[in-house]
Amino acid sequence: MKYMLLMYANEAGIPQSPEEQRAAAPVWSALSEEMKAAGVWVASSGLSPVADAMTVRIRNGKTLTIDGPFAETQEQMGGYYLVEARDLNEAIGIAARIPSVRFGTIEVRPVMDVGAPS
Repeated sequence: MKYMLLMYANEAGIPQSPEEQRAAAPVWSALSEEMKAAGVWVASSGLSPVADAMTVRIRNGKTLTIDGPFAETQEQMGGYYLVEARDLNEAIGIAARIPSVRFGTIEVRPVMDVGAPS
C-alpha cells in the first residue's frame, strides 16, 4: 500500500544557510538511498518556501488567486515522501527516520487506490 509522508515544520527553524544545508544533505541522501534499496521509495521532493505559494479557488464561476498558503499555521508543509509499505506500522517506522521529525511533524496518510484509468 502507498503512503504519503507529509513533512511539516516551522520554516524559521529549518536550516537556511548554505553551510547548514550542505551539512544536512548527506543525512537526507542516505535516507533516500536506504529507502530505494529496501524497495519502499516511490518519490520524494521538497517544496519552495511558503512565501512562493499561491492558493486557487473557483467561486461563482470566477478563478480567485491569493498569495500564500490556504491557512496560516505554526508549521508549513515543506516536502513529502511517497512510499510503498506493507502496512501503517511500517509507514510510521519510515516516517520516524525522516530527519525533520526531530524539529517538525510527519503526517502519514494512506494513498487512496482509485484504480488505473481505463
